[in-house]
Amino acid sequence: MTARRFFFRRLFTGAALATAIASAGLGSAAVQAQTATASTGSKVSTDLAQLLPMTSQPAVPWAFWSSDKATLYVRVIVVSSADDAQLADMRRAVLAGGGSVNYVFASVRAMMAMVPAQLVPQLAARADVQSIVPNRQAARTASLLERATGTADVRAQPALAGVDGRGVGVAILDSGVDFRHRHMLAGDNTTRVRAAADIVAMLARYGANGWAVGQDYTAQMTAFLQYTGSGKQGSDITFFTPAADTPDLYGHGTHVASMAVGRGNYQAPDSNGIAPAARIYDVRVLNDKGIGSIASVLAGIDWVLSRSRLENIRVMNLSLASNSTESFLLDPLARAARTAVASGIVVVAAAGNGGKDAAGRERYGTVGSPGIEPSVITVGAVNNLGTALGGDDIIAGFSSRGPTRGSLGTGSARWVDNLLKPDLVAPGNRVLGAVGATKGKAAPTGNRLATNYGELMRNARSQGATQAKLSELMQLSGTSVAAPVVAGAAALLLQVNPGLTPGLVKAILQYTAQPLAGANLLQQGAGQLNVEGAVRLARALRTDIAPALAAGALRAGDPLLAAGAVLPVPMTTIDGQTFGWSRLVTAGGGHLLSGDALFTAFQPIYDPSLTWVRQVALRNTITFRPAASGVPANTVPLNGNERNAGSQPLLTAGVHWVTPLAGANSAALGGGYFAPTARLSQQAAAGQGTVLGRGFALAEGFVLAEGLPVAQQRLLASGFVLAEGFVLAEGFVLAEGLTFGSGFVLAEGFVLAEGFVLAEGFVLAESLANPLAPVDRPLLGE
Repeated sequence: MTARRFFFRRLFTGAALATAIASAGLGSAAVQAQTATASTGSKVSTDLAQLLPMTSQPAVPWAFWSSDKATLYVRVIVVSSADDAQLADMRRAVLAGGGSVNYVFASVRAMMAMVPAQLVPQLAARADVQSIVPNRQAARTASLLERATGTADVRAQPALAGVDGRGVGVAILDSGVDFRHRHMLAGDNTTRVRAAADIVAMLARYGANGWAVGQDYTAQMTAFLQYTGSGKQGSDITFFTPAADTPDLYGHGTHVASMAVGRGNYQAPDSNGIAPAARIYDVRVLNDKGIGSIASVLAGIDWVLSRSRLENIRVMNLSLASNSTESFLLDPLARAARTAVASGIVVVAAAGNGGKDAAGRERYGTVGSPGIEPSVITVGAVNNLGTALGGDDIIAGFSSRGPTRGSLGTGSARWVDNLLKPDLVAPGNRVLGAVGATKGKAAPTGNRLATNYGELMRNARSQGATQAKLSELMQLSGTSVAAPVVAGAAALLLQVNPGLTPGLVKAILQYTAQPLAGANLLQQGAGQLNVEGAVRLARALRTDIAPALAAGALRAGDPLLAAGAVLPVPMTTIDGQTFGWSRLVTAGGGHLLSGDALFTAFQPIYDPSLTWVRQVALRNTITFRPAASGVPANTVPLNGNERNAGSQPLLTAGVHWVTPLAGANSAALGGGYFAPTARLSQQAAAGQGTVLGRGFALAEGFVLAEGLPVAQQRLLASGFVLAEGFVLAEGFVLAEGLTFGSGFVLAEGFVLAEGFVLAEGFVLAESLANPLAPVDRPLLGE
C-alpha cells in the first residue's frame, strides 16, 4: 500500500507543459471542393459537386473515367424549366460538350444524360436548368442509419454483400427486447434473440425473500448468473428464455436493439440496423420505468461474461449511465466493463445526455459510467439533419462532453481522471427504430414510452411507416440511440475479421471516423462513425491476432497486415460525399496517435488485458472455470484479477505522437482537448507530430518515451489537466461530478426541452441529488 501511495504522489507532480498550436489550412482537395461548389452554385446536388474535383476512381456507380483516364464522366438527371418539352436546345448543348443524352422524361421536364464532369458547371449556369443530380441507384432504399454510416456502401459491394453481423453475438443490456418484433426475426421468421436473461426479475425474487440478515446468497446468485456446464442457462430456465408476454414494458431496449441488429428492410421507410443478421442476447437490467441499479448491470455483465465464449458474444451494448464521481480505477461499472474487455468483448457505452445545463449552456465533464472507462468505446450523438451526408452533420446539443471527471484522493493528492471522451459519435437524433409491445397486441400496448409520448409513433407514421402489428416504428433521440449503432458496426468488423481484439476494433473505428467541422475533441472524439472505411481496414489485417496474442505468439512490432495486403486508401465516399479519415487514435487516457505503424505493426495497447492512463498501467488477468461437464477449459470466464502491469513496451517505433500539436487546454483558443478534431486530422494526414524512434515503454512503474524533449516527457506524464471547477468561457461550464439534468432526450429541441428533468422513469432527480449515495445507485437509460 505504501508503494502504491508513493506511485500516485509521483503522478501529481509537475505541470502539463504544451507546445505551441501548429497552424493548418485546408488541404488541396478541400479547397477544390469548395471552389467547385461555389462555381456550380446551389443547382448542383452536394454529392455531385463534391465529386467534380475527383482525381481517383470514384466509389459511386454513376461516375467513371474514360478508358484513357483523361475524362471523368457522370450520369446525371437535369431538371429544366424550359418551355420546350423535348429540351432540344439543352440536348444540343450536351452533345456539343462531349456528352450524350439518354432520355427526356414525360412525367417530369427533365433529361437523363451522360456528360463530362467539367461540363456540369456550364449546364448549371443555364437559365433553363433548375437542378442537376446524379443518377443514383434506386434499388432497395437503405435506412438512414445504413446510408449515413456508410454501411449501405459496404453492402452495395458484391464481395461484401453478406457483411451483416452473421455469426456474431451482441448482448443488449437494457429494458428488454421484444423478440417477436419483425426487426428481431431471421429470414425464416424465427427470432434471433437467443436468450433473454431477466436480471430485474431475478433480483426481485430475492427481494421478495427479504434478503434475510446473516444469509449468504452467493450460491443462489451464482446458479443464476454463471454458466456451470449443465446445458441450462441458469437454475431457473424461465428467467433466460424469450417467453414473456411483455418483454420490454418500458420500450427502450427494443428500440436500442433495432439500432444495432434490427432487420427493418420490410417496409418504407427502411429502418434497418447496422448488423441485421447478428445473434441477439437480451439482458434486462432496467425495469419498467427505465431504471436499474449498478447491481443489476453488474449482474448482467456477469451473465454475459460467463457465456461469451460459448455463444460467441463479442459485443456488449450499454445504453445507460450512472452518475459516478469515482475514478475509473475504482468505479464498479468501469471495472466490470474492463474485465469484459479483458475477456475479449467489445464494450460500447452511451456518453450520456448531459451536454447542456438547465440554462442551455454547454457543459463539459458530463460523461457517465461506464463510459468513463478507457477501454470502453464511449459514443456521443450526432444530428444528421435528416440526410445521409456527413458534411452538414452537427453534434447534438444533449450529447455529453468530456473529459471524464472521476477522481480519488483529496487535496494535493487528488487524482482526476480527465480522460478524453467520447471516443467517437454516431447518429442519435430522431432515429427510426422498433416498438416493442405485449404479445398479440398492437403497439403502444405494453410500451410505456410509446404510450406516454404518442408523438414518437406519430412521427414515424408521418415518415411513411405502416405501423402494422409487430412491425411498428417510433423515433427516439439520445446517446442511447447512437451507442448501439457503433455496437452494430463492431459486429460487422468482427464478422469480417474475427481475430480483432477490442482495442483494435476501437482503434479502427476511430482512425476511419469522419471528423466533423466545428466540433472539438471533447464533443466528437475522433469523429463520426464510418463503417465503410472501418470494414476495409479490418479486412486488411491478420485474422489470427487475438488467438496469437492469447498463445503468447504475438510480440510488439510483429506484422499486423494480412499476407499480401496493404493499408487501404484513407478516404471514403458515403452517399456521394468523399472525405478523408480522421487518422487519429486515442490512447493513454488523453493522447493522440497516428501513422501507418498503428496498423502495420502490433501495438501492445491492443492487448485487451492492458489498461494505460498517463503513468498508470494495469494488467487484468482472467480466471476460467476448470474443464467440466463437456465444457473445455478456458471457455467460461469466472473473474478478473487486476494489478499493476510489469515493465513492457506500450507503443512501437514509427507511431506518430500527435498530442503536442493540440497545444494547451483553452476553450477560447481551441487548444488541447478543445482543439478541433478536423484540424488535428489534417495535421496527422500531413505527417505532422513526433515520430517515435523507440516508442513508449513502461519501466519500473513509469511510462517512458526515450528521445523526447523534457517538456514533452512532462506532457506525456501529466496529460491535459483542467482546473477544478474552472468556468471555461461564457456558456461553457465544467461539471464537477455528475448531476444529470437532461435524462433521456426524446428529440433535440422537440417536445421536451433539453436540460428538463423528466419524471415517469426517465430521471428520478431525488435519487441523484446525493453524489455520496450508496454504490447501488439508479441507472438511467441514456
